[in-house]
Amino acid sequence: MSRTLLDTNAYAALMAGDSRVAELLASSEAVLLSAVVIGELYDGFLGGSRNLENRRVLGQFREKPRTVCVPVTDATAEWFAEIKRSLRRRGKPIPINDVWIAASCMEHGAHLLSFDTHFDCVDGLLVHQLPEE
Repeated sequence: MSRTLLDTNAYAALMAGDSRVAELLASSEAVLLSAVVIGELYDGFLGGSRNLENRRVLGQFREKPRTVCVPVTDATAEWFAEIKRSLRRRGKPIPINDVWIAASCMEHGAHLLSFDTHFDCVDGLLVHQLPEE
């Protein structure tokens, strides 16, 4: 079993009923949400017409026993700097929030669940590969 950190798009897919995401999370020992992902979700909620409902659903998800919100710490910042520097050296930048999300994965020894392929550029990042639909 592994620890899985959800990217924003994986959470959205889960809420939309993606059974692949649900099955993978069911076999994970812990489901992690980065504070950065939660911020991205809140931003999306504010831009939509179901802000309160989406917040309620997220709150219920966060209350599940295996779900943990991981804060941004000094250790996260160290990982962030290493990842960003490595990507810059290789000319492979990714969105800055995604650098923070990758840093959280590295700090907590978690596999990332995301539909963004640019995470493949992050050396040492463990990324779950979902079967095709």
